[in-house]
Amino acid sequence: MSNLKKWKTLKSKMVLDNPWCQVRQDEIELPNGKIIDDYFVSIKPDVAMVLPITANREIIFVRQYRHAVGEFFLELPAGSFDPTKENAEVAAIRELAEETGYTAQEFRKIGTLYDKPSKDTNQIHLFLAENVRKTGEQQLDITEEIEIMLIPVESVLDKIIQGKISVAGTIAALFLGLKLLNS
Repeated sequence: MSNLKKWKTLKSKMVLDNPWCQVRQDEIELPNGKIIDDYFVSIKPDVAMVLPITANREIIFVRQYRHAVGEFFLELPAGSFDPTKENAEVAAIRELAEETGYTAQEFRKIGTLYDKPSKDTNQIHLFLAENVRKTGEQQLDITEEIEIMLIPVESVLDKIIQGKISVAGTIAALFLGLKLLNS
């Protein structure tokens, strides 16, 4: 049995409350009694991410610019959602169609992860969609400019090793989903 104890929140206030970013400042007491008055927490919405695989065993990736690091990334289709307004699977279905124009008849949940639980509040809900097919056009948000790329399943590990696929949530979904497919 562990002797670890949770931190105690003494006070909490929102220091940034914007539709794009919310930050909470907590005053906390550590188990050793030390007080930290400026522990900042990023309040983020949950994310639904889809590992979409075609009947030809190609994975549909989206390539897009990520401003925080100023680079383009290959990622799986994903987007944020409000769990009080839609469930994770509905959000995954919506995001796949909006970002790629592809749909699938069946989505399987493959996991729920925390991205950065030391500072962020959100979860990433991962789904596998098999036999996806193009049924429409992209319906992108104002901040999205997305290139769709189909990559054979057999090439994905090499692309991760080469650093061409480098986003943590995408890599986790790939390993979990491909393990599920091969079992």
